[in-house]
Amino acid sequence: MKEKEIKKVVKGRYAQIAKQEQQSCCPSCGCGASSLLQAKAVGYSGQELEHIPEESVMGLGCGNPTAIADLEEGEVVLDLGSGAGVDVFLAANKVGSTGRVIGVDMTEEMVDRATSIARDNGYRNVEFRLGEIEKLPAEDDSVDAIISNCVINLSPDKAKVFREARRVLKPGGRLTVSDIVTEGVLPDEIKCDPDAWAGCIAGALEQQEYLKVIKKAGFQDVQVLSSKECYLEGQGSQSPTKLLSITVKAFK
Repeated sequence: MKEKEIKKVVKGRYAQIAKQEQQSCCPSCGCGASSLLQAKAVGYSGQELEHIPEESVMGLGCGNPTAIADLEEGEVVLDLGSGAGVDVFLAANKVGSTGRVIGVDMTEEMVDRATSIARDNGYRNVEFRLGEIEKLPAEDDSVDAIISNCVINLSPDKAKVFREARRVLKPGGRLTVSDIVTEGVLPDEIKCDPDAWAGCIAGALEQQEYLKVIKKAGFQDVQVLSSKECYLEGQGSQSPTKLLSITVKAFK
């Protein structure tokens, strides 16, 4: 699939999700359960979820990068692919009134939903910007930390995403990302399936290739902090492809 086609499919899928009460797309969390249960299944605690707007929890993540990003009061944080804002609001609680959290999402409906939630719940230290993670609407060396949750796998140009992430980070800044990767090669029919792209599967890189892309972008001390296995039936391959939900941390 071509880049423009992929982005059109992904945008359409998440615009539709933004208008719904709840919807899960990620293979690491089971479909059918409530968004809150899905969020807990991928690593959010009940206490964390109690202190953010419930309508921001849509069960779309594959980890909880904010919990291990070591955020401190007064820091500026950027969330790549912020959706309805679940990780933005969690980060906002950590950086406090002297800090700031910026969410970037390419789907207008998601940005509108998150902005409305922030306004209705009195969040003054958050901002949601419409933009693509391959071309971030942020200045060079402007943020202390970047977080992202099950989003970079949706990008057809992950190398550009990580180069942009490094550009906007301050020297010494850190990146904490939860994402879907593979062990083994995905079947071609899945790589070319629009629904699999929108479902966080078709764009997943092999784990070692994913880490290589981060390092090639200039990040240092790249570490896999957690890994959780899940499986996708091969749809024509002789054996199922192993999917991993991993959380990676790296530094500029």
